[in-house]
Amino acid sequence: MAVRPAFRHANTKRLQQGASLMVVMILLIVVTLLGVGSIQIATMGERSARNDRDQQIAWQAAEAGLMDAEMDLDSHGIGTGSRRSTFWPITDTSAFVLNCGSSSTNRGLCAENATGKPAWLTVDFLSTSSPKTVGWGDFTNRGNYPIGGGLKSYQAPRYVIEAIKDPAEVQTKGLVESRYVYRVTAMGFGPRQDIQAVMQMIYRD
Repeated sequence: MAVRPAFRHANTKRLQQGASLMVVMILLIVVTLLGVGSIQIATMGERSARNDRDQQIAWQAAEAGLMDAEMDLDSHGIGTGSRRSTFWPITDTSAFVLNCGSSSTNRGLCAENATGKPAWLTVDFLSTSSPKTVGWGDFTNRGNYPIGGGLKSYQAPRYVIEAIKDPAEVQTKGLVESRYVYRVTAMGFGPRQDIQAVMQMIYRD
């Protein structure tokens, strides 16, 4: 009668234990990868939501800048500040200068560039040293714009006003009278200065 060697059973048992360990390790690796992927997806979603929120803050600031410019331009008593509308009747653009003004009365007022880039593309909306842009409330006395990061803008919105030829010029007594409309460009900021939004409007008095 033949006797089977006992060591064969021991070897088979060790092989089964080794295979189980490999399966468990593979499952752990798969679970870990799924977990890391889920964390990355959640992080990207959170960043996307934060970026959307920050951009909305910038858009709202830019819109506030346009509203402030409209009060600055208004000649019918709407608004509460020392508006500059008396400086520019619709037929006179002497207050508007090439490359935009920086003095107390013509700051942010830009004459239309006959050639090349429009004025709003040439000014630095971030400059605080002799700026050629107007800050929110500078001429409307509306107080301070809420700033400070977080859910607020990094800095107050700024704008420029360009006097451009009105395509609908009026003919008076056989003569064509040059009339102007105003292109307002406002930049708003999110919680960081590099988050910016630009909005434009055409204002006709």
